[in-house]
Amino acid sequence: MTDTTTAADIFIALVGALDRVGVDWSRAVSLATDGAPSMIGKKAGVVTKFREKVQSANRGRDFWTFHCILHQEALCCKSLKMDNVMKVVIQTVNFIRSRSLNHRQFDSLLREKDHIYGLPYHTEVRWLSRVALLRRFFDLREEIEQFMEEKGKPVLEFHSAEWMQDLAFMVDVTEHLNNLNKQLQGRNKVVTQYYDSIRSFKLKLSLWETQLAGGDAAHFPCLKNVCATQHVADMKRFKDKITGLLREFEQRFQIFGELEKDFNVFCSPFTVNPSDLPVSIQLEIIDLQCDSDMKGKFAAAGLDTFYQNLLPGYPNLTALAAKLLCMFGTTYVCEQVFSVMSIN
Repeated sequence: MTDTTTAADIFIALVGALDRVGVDWSRAVSLATDGAPSMIGKKAGVVTKFREKVQSANRGRDFWTFHCILHQEALCCKSLKMDNVMKVVIQTVNFIRSRSLNHRQFDSLLREKDHIYGLPYHTEVRWLSRVALLRRFFDLREEIEQFMEEKGKPVLEFHSAEWMQDLAFMVDVTEHLNNLNKQLQGRNKVVTQYYDSIRSFKLKLSLWETQLAGGDAAHFPCLKNVCATQHVADMKRFKDKITGLLREFEQRFQIFGELEKDFNVFCSPFTVNPSDLPVSIQLEIIDLQCDSDMKGKFAAAGLDTFYQNLLPGYPNLTALAAKLLCMFGTTYVCEQVFSVMSIN
């Protein structure tokens, strides 16, 4: 596309590209987008138009749409609303890095104190990329404080116990979120793996919420370290931050709740209760659960391999597996292609 990028333009280009490779529209099961307004507009967005086209071909069967999980996670992160920390960090780092003399003098100070690595430069890119900046800022906080005072630009926040606790909490929580982000990236991932990672992180948030409410910062080492030296900390405000983050995850990943039964059948066909499943698949599940040979193959093979070799007697289970194996939970592969195109 070289001209406008309205929803209609994108839809026409997308349909044209898929038609050229002979896509069977009746077999499309899901669409993942970046959540841009042109994509998700309720009346004329690409998602709406795409769903209508697919369901006109598949006789109204379910069609699932995902707002890229990686984008959703980044939006959840922003709900922490800790600009009071980032503003000071960015201004301070930019003062040091944007002036070559300041940068050389600061690096000289670090060498005197046997620090190998300096401060990374901040750029307004993905939110989670700030994790490295925050970590280095926290680790070098004493050197930064000394340098800024020598330059006549003291960072007053370094003398605020509350702000230092906010900084420490921000370092810890962004590192937790960055670990989740790494789990959600990569090729050849099945949508249930994304679900497992998100579900695991929500359980961790619940644990941290309970622990922080009781004054326990065991999983927030930087915060714990700062609080140990200051002997004063209001853990409730950090507990409230985690509560808000958990609420964002619950709201933004509701689609996984709608697909949970399908996920359970797909991942654990030998342990699900047939009576909890749709009638169309109940008898197949009973037959499968009583097949010792298939149970052994399931334990030995990966999910995709197992379902690819499933015997012909399980048409509905095979169809369910095919649907889930086709789903993309993120736009990661698409963005990787764009990156290659940009480089070339």
